[in-house]
Amino acid sequence: MELGNIIPFLEDKNILVIGAAGFLAKIFVEKVLRVQPNVKKLYLLLRATDTKSATQRLQHEIIQKDLFRLLEENLGAKFNSFVSEKLTVVPGDISQDDLNLKDPILREELCRQTHCIINFAATTNFEERYDVALGINTFGVKHVLNFAKSCIKLKVLVHVSTAYVCGEKGGQILEDPCQMGVSLNGVSGLDIDLEKKMVENKLYQLRQEGATENDVKMAMKDLGIQRATKYGWPNTYVFTKALGEMFVETLKENMSVVIVRPTIVSSTYREPFPGWVEGVRTIDSFIAAYCKGKLKCFPGDIKAIFDVIPADMVMNAIIMALVAHANHPCDNIIYHVGSSVANPIRYQNLKDYGVRYFMAKPWVNKKGNPIKVGEITVFDNITSFRRYMFVRYLLPFKGLELVNAVFFQYFQETYLDIKRKVHAMMRLVDLYKPYLFFNGVFDNMNTEKLQMAAKQGGVEMDLFYFDPKMIEWEDYFMNVHIPGVVKYVLK
Repeated sequence: MELGNIIPFLEDKNILVIGAAGFLAKIFVEKVLRVQPNVKKLYLLLRATDTKSATQRLQHEIIQKDLFRLLEENLGAKFNSFVSEKLTVVPGDISQDDLNLKDPILREELCRQTHCIINFAATTNFEERYDVALGINTFGVKHVLNFAKSCIKLKVLVHVSTAYVCGEKGGQILEDPCQMGVSLNGVSGLDIDLEKKMVENKLYQLRQEGATENDVKMAMKDLGIQRATKYGWPNTYVFTKALGEMFVETLKENMSVVIVRPTIVSSTYREPFPGWVEGVRTIDSFIAAYCKGKLKCFPGDIKAIFDVIPADMVMNAIIMALVAHANHPCDNIIYHVGSSVANPIRYQNLKDYGVRYFMAKPWVNKKGNPIKVGEITVFDNITSFRRYMFVRYLLPFKGLELVNAVFFQYFQETYLDIKRKVHAMMRLVDLYKPYLFFNGVFDNMNTEKLQMAAKQGGVEMDLFYFDPKMIEWEDYFMNVHIPGVVKYVLK
């Protein structure tokens, strides 16, 4: 594989960015606009019914984010006109056929002018409604692939997935495709079209029974978990992402399609500035719960490697893959973008960084009070954790519940506070249990080859760095990531 310079490649290109309001997609948009102002057009597909609502989403959820402050500082008074010239909103919905593109003129423009497509669209909620997750993460991929076939100038389609389509598999996890209909646990009968039919039948049944919206929501959430675990995946998110990859394998035909599988994505390492993050991401759930005094203990393999990679490195790898396979079409390329092989970090390190940081700089709550934290108790199995929780919290909680009732809710505030903390802790453990004991490492041979090709080809590696070996984890977590979470997530 040979790679030319990336910045010249991006010049005069039209790129369709699907799921443009997502965390990684925003970083992509900012990066391209900043390093190559002569990109011709970025078409941003946003879930919206019309151009007006899509434009509102562009302003509120993308352009006005702090992420774009460096670009705005660089351009000054020209910022708004530049953004208007380079960005075109595309109202649509990938869960619908033909991406639900209602403007025939815009649709024709996309089909005639698009050079590259990047599909960032996903719902990453582990407990997402099955109908929603199946619509976006699975059938959304099918609809994107079908639309891409009508783009006459298309050079490459990059599909952003997740490394955890592997489920709870341990050992070395290869950059291998998800084969259509193949489950993780050997259970036969996995059929994506039948899954969709099952969802439709269940929704029809619920409506016939007069179920409330909340009943429908809970039933769809439960169905997603049931179907995922039946075939060996731990949650609805990774199950439906794996099903989406199966569509890539069967529908891509002669298109150049690349799958990029990031591991756990964290805040930016360096660009456009260190520490930018949006929303409570996987590891940040534990950081947020701990600093607020809600996390006193958790179960997990403290010696296990957990695979984390900064968002700007993921983005640079995506751009590199896009350029590489636009110039050199591929049959079947999957890239793991992570750190577990090149620069592993362990749960012990993460725990120590969090304790040290918040002991030195306690989080201050809305009342202006600093929250004192202490050491975290870690249990090496779920049974020990549940026994501890029962004795330490649940038994006293039941006693407080009784006393509170006897004394006419006198202890209501204390009772509700403990209830919230216990519920938050148990929910975190239930959600992330498969990953707290995860013992796999993600082989990155393809990604290493991409990196070598980039270095040999004179690619601007200072701008498009994605080698995790450059990260010093203690410095990153103590001075970049945790402060970023405090600033942008906890606020």
